[in-house]
Amino acid sequence: MGGTFDPVHVGHLRTALEVRDAVGADEIALIPCATPVHRAIPGASEAQRLDMLAAAIEGEPGLAVDNRELERSGRSYTVDTLAQIRAELGAVPAIAFVMGADAFSKLDSWHEWQELCRYGHLIVIERPGWPVKCSETVTSYCAARWVNKPEALRIQPAGVILRLSLTPLAISSTQIRHLRQQNRSVRYLVPDSVNHKIIQYNLYRDSA
Repeated sequence: MGGTFDPVHVGHLRTALEVRDAVGADEIALIPCATPVHRAIPGASEAQRLDMLAAAIEGEPGLAVDNRELERSGRSYTVDTLAQIRAELGAVPAIAFVMGADAFSKLDSWHEWQELCRYGHLIVIERPGWPVKCSETVTSYCAARWVNKPEALRIQPAGVILRLSLTPLAISSTQIRHLRQQNRSVRYLVPDSVNHKIIQYNLYRDSA
């Protein structure tokens, strides 16, 4: 599950937990990107985002932080990450990339997007205000790949797309940064451990 996590919030974490339980995943890896392609440069440093992620998932079984994109130079392309994970795990294990409906609606703008299902499955999360819709090109590509049951992800190692409807939490990192700019509390939008880190580093005071 990729993202800038700038900062990580309870929406991210609840999504990770519900996906873990819905598909019976051995592990959900939260992968912060270094240089996002479709978003602005993060307001927190790489080290600060990693620190917040580690604090957020401490003690939660089945959740992990994977910093491979921060260690890789250049743009953070998901296809490169999936290819690397596939090379590490081999051809047999099923892996999947979790993405929101908002990101999926722009899938054909992603680098080598048609190669994603070569390396893993896709799990598309329905979000409040973001119906799952995409261009005709993506619709055609995905038509034969949609599955309705999480169990379908275990039948083969890659190649299908699952749509999941989870607990609707309309929370965004942008919202949290704006609240910080306005000197307002972000408690209960982020875990207390993350709130402490935001205050410790005095984050999101000067930029949105």
